[in-house]
Amino acid sequence: QVQLVESGGGLVQAGGSLRLSCAASRSIFWNYDISWYRQAPGKQRELVATITTGDRTNYADSVKGRFTISRDNAKNTVYLQMDSLKSEDTAVYYCNIPPSINPHWGQGTQVTVSS
Repeated sequence: QVQLVESGGGLVQAGGSLRLSCAASRSIFWNYDISWYRQAPGKQRELVATITTGDRTNYADSVKGRFTISRDNAKNTVYLQMDSLKSEDTAVYYCNIPPSINPHWGQGTQVTVSS
């Protein structure tokens, strides 16, 4: 069973920052690339950022330069540091390994950016 738990969301003003956390089981953390996704109301879920097991990172164009994904190997946790937040970043944020491997999604964490 894939274990991934998101946390850290909240309400923030535009221009502010939040850090999301994705706690993973050890086997998941060390064997799979982990990504952050988001889904805004009425929109499809989209890929936001990915970090590979080799620490390579990729970002959606919409968040490049504002979001940073990172891994804490001691805590089996992946973070998403979100800076310069915009109202269009409002969404439920999820972490997951490739959905082709794990099609199940957790509860996610709500991020609301007020303008």
